[in-house]
Amino acid sequence: MQLQRLAENAAQKFEVELSPNICEQLATYAREMLDWNENRANLTAITDPDAVETRHFLDSISLFRHIQIPQNARLIDVGTGAGFPGLVLKIIRPDIVLTLMDSVGKKTAFLSQMVEVLQLANVQVVTSRAEDAGRSKTHREKYDVVVARAVAHLPVLSEYLLPLCKVGGICVAMKGESAAKEINEATYALKTLGGKVVANHRVELPGVDEAHYLIVIEKIRSTPAQYPRQAGTPSKHPLLPQS
Repeated sequence: MQLQRLAENAAQKFEVELSPNICEQLATYAREMLDWNENRANLTAITDPDAVETRHFLDSISLFRHIQIPQNARLIDVGTGAGFPGLVLKIIRPDIVLTLMDSVGKKTAFLSQMVEVLQLANVQVVTSRAEDAGRSKTHREKYDVVVARAVAHLPVLSEYLLPLCKVGGICVAMKGESAAKEINEATYALKTLGGKVVANHRVELPGVDEAHYLIVIEKIRSTPAQYPRQAGTPSKHPLLPQS
């Protein structure tokens, strides 16, 4: 990973200034991730250093260009995997109170080590399915910002994210070129769960042909108590008009 190029792209494309200390933390993160990926756990299919730089780090940084994250915001990254975008956001904005959630214990073990190695404060790592967390008093409607990248189709993802979000907060779904189609398909689910799409930002990454999108969903009212449904149900039976 070329730190100077990463810093230049972050500044030019997304208006994010990366200090030398932040760059070093990101480099440590990349090294540790690739080492774990090779020797201990399957964290990512993206292992080429240039691709890691663009498709993991710059992709995460792109949120700052389009999303206003309040000072000291409580932010949860659902299905975070190797920590993208949540851990990158925290490294750049230490004021964020971060929760990293994934259902796979090997991934959360890696994340716990990264939090320790990078000496990050106010980070909670949780091994849980989103449906279980959404029904827990600890997490339900507790977050200002809820983010997810490549976790599920939007009608399903909405049921994972919106129960975790405070009324007045936002959910951000990081999507590929199917974003507009998924928004249309999720109309019923969003209405049912108390959300409303307020933006769909196009993101262009250097050297990546396909466009990425940030779908921003505002939580406009409390999610009904029966949602999320039991773990596994949203993916098998998405909230669609005929359901």
